[in-house]
Amino acid sequence: MRPSGRQLDEMRPITIETGFTKHAEGSCLIKVGDTHVLCTATIDERVPPFIKGSGLGWVTAEYGMLPRATNTRMRREAASGKQGGRTVEIQRLIGRALRAGVDRVALGERQITVDCDVLQADGGTRCASITGGWVALRLAVNKLMKAGDVTIDPLVDPVAAVSCGIYAGQPVLDLDYPEDSEAGVDGNFIMTGTGKLIEVQMSAEGSVFSREQMDKLMDLATKGTADLAKLQKAACL
Repeated sequence: MRPSGRQLDEMRPITIETGFTKHAEGSCLIKVGDTHVLCTATIDERVPPFIKGSGLGWVTAEYGMLPRATNTRMRREAASGKQGGRTVEIQRLIGRALRAGVDRVALGERQITVDCDVLQADGGTRCASITGGWVALRLAVNKLMKAGDVTIDPLVDPVAAVSCGIYAGQPVLDLDYPEDSEAGVDGNFIMTGTGKLIEVQMSAEGSVFSREQMDKLMDLATKGTADLAKLQKAACL
């Protein structure tokens, strides 16, 4: 039934290659099917002015797509002098999702910026960015702990995200672009490794959905994020 031939609860093939760039304190290339995102984490011993002197750390994110990440060339946002609304919304989502899994007291008064650059897009770029972004963050924090700059692990739980939706009348896990573009309902689910919810974005795209369907999507998302958390932990060993 699915264009890819996958089962309803089957995710795309996923790989996470760590240490993809040599300069960043943490980096990985995450591939979720044909969606490829480069995630890097940068440590800064300064924090934004609004939390200076509080003793709290901060995690923020930036997101972008290369001009040929899609089937037609997109103009670089830098060329127009400002970021688009979609870009701003996604990078804010990534930042607050990752912060939900961080003990900011244990992190100390420093900032970690996670950059997510989409090299190739085939649906689910924000979910792949969050999942890969946590891996880059984990690797950066590992360096802080190894150096003795942080004594208590500030990452309390993995953070992962997956898309689910109603495609051809059936609830499916991990939408690729052909499914996402035709789905009657689609959503993004951000959860911790222990199954707690951080954020859910759901919308009907031409057809309404029932509470029963919502529960089925939640079940799929719980399975998907649990599998992603295992991959994240394995990648950081």
